[in-house]
Amino acid sequence: MSETLFSFLSAHKDVLFLLGCKLFNAVIIVIAGSIMYTIFKKLIKHVDASNTQIDGALLTLLRVSLKYALIIVCLIMILSVFGVNTTGLVALLGTAGVAVGLALKDTLGNIAAGIVLLALKSYRKGDFIEFDGFMGTIKDFDLFTTKLETPDGVLISAPNSSIWKNPIKNYSRNAKRRMDLTIGISYGDSIETAYNVMREIVDAEPRFLRDPAPQIVVQSLNDSSVNILLRAWAPADVYWDVYWKHMRLVKEKIEAAGLSIPFPQRTVHLIK
Repeated sequence: MSETLFSFLSAHKDVLFLLGCKLFNAVIIVIAGSIMYTIFKKLIKHVDASNTQIDGALLTLLRVSLKYALIIVCLIMILSVFGVNTTGLVALLGTAGVAVGLALKDTLGNIAAGIVLLALKSYRKGDFIEFDGFMGTIKDFDLFTTKLETPDGVLISAPNSSIWKNPIKNYSRNAKRRMDLTIGISYGDSIETAYNVMREIVDAEPRFLRDPAPQIVVQSLNDSSVNILLRAWAPADVYWDVYWKHMRLVKEKIEAAGLSIPFPQRTVHLIK
């Protein structure tokens, strides 16, 4: 038995040596691929731990994509080492990729839109946004869909592509917002008195920001009224509380100052 094995090895030593070299190269490729994946994975974890602005879903997608990309590259290199013509395999993978892309174009479109939205940080969980006629608070979002709750308690699940292709209004991103409070007074009333009422309202409300400074102007001269505009800035988290309070307060203060809020009027002349 030993003589037979020895003679076989002697007769095929060149082939076995070449095969051993190829196996050694294949092992080196696998080890190098594993080391590269480990390094990439540690870098991604480091970025995830040190930068809270980058979404975890985006990092997970990056890690999985790198993993399978390295597997495919290593497999092609190993087949090339063993003399397999990989040109046809690469072409086959490209054709398969195109076919899968066409079959899943809507899903891939949502993923691409999700990646862009996550990368650009267009919104975060808890933001109040508006797009394409819909508005609500972001409850959850991933690479496929964004879920938001409307002010009346309805849950909307929107594909990311439908959000990305429309302008997005983010009402929560900036720290301050401007409110416009308009009140109409009669043409016979004193504009200066209305200005004084508005100044008293501004001075009595500490939540109005002083920079930018509030503005009180005559907004327009309408058919039946002179519209006075109070334009002021407030922190975004108290915007609606301040707005609703002063919509009522402006009316009460204007009436208490003896000014009238006229109804729309029309003069009709009868000609006989």
